[in-house]
Amino acid sequence: MILLADLNFKLPWTNPVLIFSSILFIILFAPLILNKLKIPQIIGLIIAGAIIGPYGINLLKRDSSVILFGTVGLLYIMFLAGLEIDLADFKKNSKKSLIFGMLTFSIPMTLGILAGLYVLGFPLNTSVLLASMFASHTLIAYPIISKMGVAKNKAVNITVGGTMITDTLALLVLAVIVGMSKGEINSEFWLRLIISFIIFASIVWFVFPILGRWFFTKFDDNISQYIFVLAMVFLAAFLAEAAGIEAIIGAFLAGLALNRLIPHTSALMNRIEFVGNALFIPFFLIGVGMLINFRVFFEGWETIIVATVMTVVATVSKFLAAWITQKAFKFSKAQRDIIFGLSNAQAAATLAAVLIGYNIILGADPSGEPIRLLSESVLNGTILMILVTCTMASFVAQKGAAVLALEAEEDDADTTDSKSEKILIPVNYPENIEELINLGITIKAKKSRNSLLALNIVPSDSQDTTKEKAARKLLEKAAKIASGSDNHLTELIRYDSDIVNGITSVVKENKASDLVLGLHQQHGISDTFLGKLTEGILKNCNITTFIYKNVQPISTIDQYMVVIPKGAEKEMGFAFWLLRMWNIGVNTGAKLIFYGTEETLSYIKQVQKMQEISVQYVQFEDWEDFLIISRDLKSNDALVVILSRKNGLSFDPIMKKLPKYLNNYFQTHNYLLVYPMQEGFDKDEDLNSGSLINPIDQINSFKNTVTRLFGRK
Repeated sequence: MILLADLNFKLPWTNPVLIFSSILFIILFAPLILNKLKIPQIIGLIIAGAIIGPYGINLLKRDSSVILFGTVGLLYIMFLAGLEIDLADFKKNSKKSLIFGMLTFSIPMTLGILAGLYVLGFPLNTSVLLASMFASHTLIAYPIISKMGVAKNKAVNITVGGTMITDTLALLVLAVIVGMSKGEINSEFWLRLIISFIIFASIVWFVFPILGRWFFTKFDDNISQYIFVLAMVFLAAFLAEAAGIEAIIGAFLAGLALNRLIPHTSALMNRIEFVGNALFIPFFLIGVGMLINFRVFFEGWETIIVATVMTVVATVSKFLAAWITQKAFKFSKAQRDIIFGLSNAQAAATLAAVLIGYNIILGADPSGEPIRLLSESVLNGTILMILVTCTMASFVAQKGAAVLALEAEEDDADTTDSKSEKILIPVNYPENIEELINLGITIKAKKSRNSLLALNIVPSDSQDTTKEKAARKLLEKAAKIASGSDNHLTELIRYDSDIVNGITSVVKENKASDLVLGLHQQHGISDTFLGKLTEGILKNCNITTFIYKNVQPISTIDQYMVVIPKGAEKEMGFAFWLLRMWNIGVNTGAKLIFYGTEETLSYIKQVQKMQEISVQYVQFEDWEDFLIISRDLKSNDALVVILSRKNGLSFDPIMKKLPKYLNNYFQTHNYLLVYPMQEGFDKDEDLNSGSLINPIDQINSFKNTVTRLFGRK
């Protein structure tokens, strides 16, 4: 038994339990207290680190444990930046990212070299290294951007892409200056750097997605998947260091490589963000605060002058880069604030550069004191620069993100009413519950958190009480799966002797907008099943209906091949199933390939102008040639077939052969059959009066409907 007298409270604390608990309380209370003063959470943690650190009240040492967790936090920030980025938008804006990256590198480099030479009187190699510190930056404010829901904004994508460019170039300058100081710069140095970088990038970009897809297909355990992702991040970071570049580049590239395998609406993504934002990233920020030593600013004017020059040059140069980018790409003031806020904070790469420069000794002065590449005044000035730039970046980024978030909310209010979105998912088999819920999460609007309903029908004429218990167990499992991605699922039990009648009654009572039906993994789709479904549920429920057969997880799908019948654009539900397809593209990052007539594809192209994702169009006229599509399907592709009820405008007799085609040629692929809302069905009752789902012919035009559903992004 440990007595109170045996506990050691001598500063700094050495008891690991006491150290960890104190840090947790700081992570908990620092943001709560400073939020009342309108101070961003990030600054609160940095200030808290400065207070408890070795230069404050010396409560905690900045020991190996703080450095370890802080390193994880830094890599987490960069990994999340790559993971959350919109790849389609990233590719589209790659040239803009390159322009911004060169601006935010060249302007600080130019001003920094001039300031070092002519204001501070440093030699050329010191001035160049000092300027490279200004050129690099850390995405300290990214958690603010992500939390406020504007991480997919074009300005954020461009800034994140530019960050990789400027940090890579800045760290390359660091490597060259260090090599020159040691006399190691030669052709062998450059050859080794280029080859090692190519090998590193190839492994992460090409091998990681293959490993990830294999692992997520074979193992569905939530904990194992998270550990796998974390291991991949650190492996990429290590490979980057082995290639001679900074670990943060590896973490970001790992995020890009795994981007499409971790949908933004998935439970895995929710866990990744939760652990990072709750623990690792705060550790990093507290560790940065522990570096701040306020005492050095009272020891002489040299440190204050150097710190002031460094802070002013770094801030002005980053603002100029953001301002030129704003004018060049016609961004708003809020977007400029986002760019400046994300690119102004100096922390990780800057700290690495100054410590390396400080430890390089060029010689000794007459008194025997070492002459360092970067003097102690630069080291201390860097700490002040980190504090000021991080503080300024957090305030500016929060201000810009608040404006963009408000604009996004106003757009959402003017477009899609997510409250009317209700997706009903009947669950019968434990084996496919997870994938059915994941499909429901994927096709819904991301901001809609209460739109899922799970249904199990218990035979009303059965005396077996275990069936109700089994039904509740299935529904509890469905609710647990949905909660993993921060979604609420409503559990429904229906007592009915007829399954079709039970489903149609629940659809009407709950005003469901969509119905998701699953096929057992061991069974194919039969003529009898499809016929009964068409005559039963589809006859009485005029809502968008999905019939899903999964072979592999949704997260591992590369492309969705969407086959559309002739005349589909004339159906009243055309825009509504298209919205679901678009949500799949947005939420998973997978490519959508539409097969249809020229007229049908022209309507879909109108949607792409409003919200761009990765899309391809293939003109496809004759459904007699349906099997040709099987030749285009690759191992990780999924098939989506838009069907029609027998009397629908887009009905084709060849659809009757679909069960045979699916069983014979598409058994190894995920497939999704979609029945849209159509005129002439369920006329007796308006299922969705006053909700989002209204007949398309009651709206002025297709374009107005699309605008209302999709919104202008």
